[in-house]
Amino acid sequence: MNTPIEQQIVSLLKEGDKKAITLLYQNYSDTLFGVISKVISDPDLAQDALQETFIKVWKKAHTYDRKKAKLFTWLYRIAYNTAIDKVRSVSNKQSKEVQIENSNVYKITSNSLNQDVIDIKKHLKSIDEKYQIVINALFFEGMTQQEASDELNIPLGTIKSRLKIGLRELKKIYNPETKKS
Repeated sequence: MNTPIEQQIVSLLKEGDKKAITLLYQNYSDTLFGVISKVISDPDLAQDALQETFIKVWKKAHTYDRKKAKLFTWLYRIAYNTAIDKVRSVSNKQSKEVQIENSNVYKITSNSLNQDVIDIKKHLKSIDEKYQIVINALFFEGMTQQEASDELNIPLGTIKSRLKIGLRELKKIYNPETKKS
């Protein structure tokens, strides 16, 4: 059940009332900053990601559906994904600034790469779609099992079973000698 403050924030967001951002900031900024800080260690960069999170929340307010997720869960996902995007953005910017081909310090041999995970998305497509959806939500979208259950509208027990079976199917692909289930 949503608290009265959550209901008020959602109503204000849906109406496009800027008071919603103030209330969101007062009630959720510390927690969301904590979520972001687990992904981004630089406090200034984390603060930038927090601000971007609130901008995204404002712009995406019309997409929030309380039937799919609690307000905090929705905010958490936006904050977490914004933090990951920020890290990738900074990483991409830094990799463009360094001239890797002019230095042998950054050369990576194929032995140092984990060959098993390079093609995991390709192999994921070879298992049943119901397992793909669960594994994708949990591993590539960073959801918890409960969040995946809520988001996908699948019972938690089914999420756990599909994860177990899906991982077993992937194990068969990566280790064909495994005969036992």
